[in-house]
Amino acid sequence: MDSSKFVHRRKPDIPVTLFRPRASDKNQHIQEISVKSLELIKVIRLLEDPLTANLKERHLFVLKKLLKRNQIGFLLKDLTGIAKILNICAEKVTDHPEYVPVLCEALQIWRLPFLKEKASDELNYAQDVIEFLSHMGCLMRVPDAEVRQHIVESVKSFYSCVAPKQLLDGLQPTSPGYKLQLLERSDLAQTLLLSMAALDNQPAIKLQLLQTLQILSSSSDMNCALILNARGAEMICLHMNEPDLSGQVLFRSAEILWNLLERGSEEVTAQLSSMECIISLKEAFCHQLMSGFRQSDLQLRNDLLVITTLIAENPNSLLIESSFAKQLVVLFTFPEMKSHNPLVHNLKLTYNNEDLKMKKLLLNLLVLMSKDLGALQLYKEESVMLVLLTLVKLPAASSEPRSASRQWSSVQQEELQLQALAALSTLAPLMLDDYMSCQGNACLLLILDWCVAQDALFGQGDTGERGSKKAQMRHCIRVLRSVTSVGEDSVHLDLCDQGTINQLLGILMQMEASPDEEDVVTLEIKSDIQLILSALCESDMHRKELFGSEGVEMAVHFLKKGSNNFYSGLGHNKLILSTVDCVWSCIVGCYTTEDYFLAKEGVSLLLDLLSSSPRCLHCNVLATLLELCDNPNTLSYILSWRDGGGQTAPSFLLQLWRDEEEELRVSRNQHGGISDPQRPLLSHYQQEDTQRSFPANVQSAAVLELSENLRSKIYSIFCKLGFQDLPGLSRKHHVTLSIVRRYLDFKVGEVWEEISRELSLDGVTPISPDKEALSTICKVAEDTARRVAAEQNRILELQEKEDIGEEELMYTEIKSHWKQRELTAKSWDSYVSKTSNYEILKEVKAQREKYLESSRPNPKHEDAAVHLTEHFIGKVMSVEKTDAQGPAGVKLTLARAPIKAAGQDEVGPTTQDPEYFSTVSVKE
Repeated sequence: MDSSKFVHRRKPDIPVTLFRPRASDKNQHIQEISVKSLELIKVIRLLEDPLTANLKERHLFVLKKLLKRNQIGFLLKDLTGIAKILNICAEKVTDHPEYVPVLCEALQIWRLPFLKEKASDELNYAQDVIEFLSHMGCLMRVPDAEVRQHIVESVKSFYSCVAPKQLLDGLQPTSPGYKLQLLERSDLAQTLLLSMAALDNQPAIKLQLLQTLQILSSSSDMNCALILNARGAEMICLHMNEPDLSGQVLFRSAEILWNLLERGSEEVTAQLSSMECIISLKEAFCHQLMSGFRQSDLQLRNDLLVITTLIAENPNSLLIESSFAKQLVVLFTFPEMKSHNPLVHNLKLTYNNEDLKMKKLLLNLLVLMSKDLGALQLYKEESVMLVLLTLVKLPAASSEPRSASRQWSSVQQEELQLQALAALSTLAPLMLDDYMSCQGNACLLLILDWCVAQDALFGQGDTGERGSKKAQMRHCIRVLRSVTSVGEDSVHLDLCDQGTINQLLGILMQMEASPDEEDVVTLEIKSDIQLILSALCESDMHRKELFGSEGVEMAVHFLKKGSNNFYSGLGHNKLILSTVDCVWSCIVGCYTTEDYFLAKEGVSLLLDLLSSSPRCLHCNVLATLLELCDNPNTLSYILSWRDGGGQTAPSFLLQLWRDEEEELRVSRNQHGGISDPQRPLLSHYQQEDTQRSFPANVQSAAVLELSENLRSKIYSIFCKLGFQDLPGLSRKHHVTLSIVRRYLDFKVGEVWEEISRELSLDGVTPISPDKEALSTICKVAEDTARRVAAEQNRILELQEKEDIGEEELMYTEIKSHWKQRELTAKSWDSYVSKTSNYEILKEVKAQREKYLESSRPNPKHEDAAVHLTEHFIGKVMSVEKTDAQGPAGVKLTLARAPIKAAGQDEVGPTTQDPEYFSTVSVKE
């Protein structure tokens, strides 16, 4: 309201003027507001006082005057009094209908926003507002139709924008969402729901009430919770089939149930699972099925079917007991199977999208109800498996043709085919007899042939590409995987007799040869095909031979891909696991395929995969390698393997052992040796369960540990390889190898120790011989651990001695190197001093001549003079300097000339040219 406008109520003859209100005027409004509160107390006293309780005319006059003063909205602080006045009026309406207009006018004002004097009033009077809203809902007890209609319309008006009327100064409307927030905390929604029972004779108001409940349930989770607390889902379901010419009651009821299911499905399905509710749903669905022809009717029919589907997820639902399930199964078989059931006798489908949705919903419902054995019996009686396979068949092989206007289109038929295949993957393993009697395997194999054909035009599927049949292949392979996973030999035999192994191998390699990029669907198909092959060949030697060289090449091809894309998120992890499983199930155990696998470097590929794959894959790969070790040709391939860093297979397996023990937090010293002889193998997790006793039918921790980690498999592989003369092992590996060698002895001692501990925990005292035997066994195990620890210490001491010897040799080499450098430096210094100081050169020359004189022999006989001695003098011919430092930087060229002894000339003159030495360089 514009604060410059003020209306003088007491002097109407004075025109309205525009001016700013004075402080006295504001005080006057505040006084008027206070007067209102006093008037409320007086009105309540007037209505309740026995002396004035029958003054109806005075009551009406005062009430109308009160409502006129509140025509712009109720004050927050007055709501408690207003609620009390309206409740008194509601009690008087039964005997005095004159109070009805008062209630209607009050409800009309209720639509307006509440008024506040201060900003804090919204918080201070929140509880009063909640109670006021709850009281207004209780006015639905008034039997007058006009009052009830005003209540329902007022609640609906909360969700629309109602502009406040012109306000007095000092008053402000509450925030737009204030009333809705507090409505959720009141009992208004619950009260409106409970009032439905009183509206049987007022269908128009009941319809409006359903519309209001639909708005309430769609806007708030708290409103839905309030409705469900009053068992609203059950109440709505039980009343939705009441006579209604407009057809809106069923529609509104279904919408309310939808809203409740979206916000609290478990509670809703629990309420709708009663026999009465399911019968009501059945009646509504059958009515819409037989009499609904408009688009909205068909949509409502499908909505009811969706609600039924959600109820079917509840294991306590009574769909079968209420015979609703039988009617739904009969409806599913129509029109593929002829039936004399009245439900479908005169039923005609239009084959539009709504009918397609109904068919797909029925397929989904079959899968959900299959958890009940009673439903499976219904499926057998109504030939559900035959109908499913009819829907699955190819277009050219489908059932007898219908007229062009009465059949599914090609796109609709493909959707039904995919949905039927998806349902078969669940139902076929549960109905194997029906599946085999209807020749399900042959039907699926024909579809696979069609999927890999090059000229088929039908098929778009869920891949988004026209002409693509990947979706059909995916679902078909899923069905085959589900039926083979049951382990029924008759199914396996039937598939193998039809050449399934070779057909699947051909499909797999054809997909590998395709240039298309791998996606989630392609990888799923490949892994599922490998799982099917594993299931077919696992327990039959002849089928492993059929797997043959083509299958081995397929497995080798996938092993070569490695585990680089293991965490790609597309499914490479599943493909790697299925490949390893395929090797285990289809190759291991048949010597012809094993030898071919070995010749194709299969063992090396498995070891490469083991070294590069994450830890979660190690158990499967090691188990496969262990099974292959039964073939004597395998050992040479394992011992000759090297990884990228040159590590051998034994050293790699020992490193895996150490990593596994580190993961299990086994007690070891810094060198990987035994630190606690009493617990040589015990992991940290087993130590935490030492005070726990296991039942007789439960495996103990010591036994369960064998299958949960890699140590038992590594030990078994070493038992095949042997423990002596293994290539590529260091002293560190020998320390670990000493533990691996005694693994079985340690494990036996650990099991007996566990038995002794559990007997003690159970309070069982063994007899003396048994007690002595237990003590001896435990002591032997401990002594074995101590001997292994001593052996490890000897290995470490020998390693330490070798390290010391190598260290001394290294220091000797270093010392010799430095000595050589010192001699070289000294020689260089001497050479420099001779060339730079002439006196030193003369002194050296004199010493050399003296040495030569002293070294000459003195002739003792005359004949000695005849023997001539020839000496040589070296002469420096040239000196060159290079870039190297020290003596290495000087390059000399020397020449030699013979020196003749006395008397040599008499023998005969000889001449000899100087002989040049080879050019050399002075080096260190």
